[in-house]
Amino acid sequence: MDNDEDRILPVINGKVQCLEAKKEPVENCSFCIHCREFLIGERFVKSPSLAYCTKCRITEPVDSSKAKAVKCADRQGGGFHSFTNIIS
Repeated sequence: MDNDEDRILPVINGKVQCLEAKKEPVENCSFCIHCREFLIGERFVKSPSLAYCTKCRITEPVDSSKAKAVKCADRQGGGFHSFTNIIS
């Protein structure tokens, strides 16, 4: 995982293959520092996890249950990392 592009993780049975050995519920992606966007229908929608990003400040809610895929910026294999650990 050393390329410069975000990974597209398909949502299968409500989960994404976050790491090779670990699947995460897609709802967790809304709280993950690596999550950038959700594929809802035919378009990507910014992740609510970007609400605390000083560059993005996204505040639009996302219905993750309708997501077909997740755009993930984790290129180092760290897996799910909740932003609540950072802001608390």
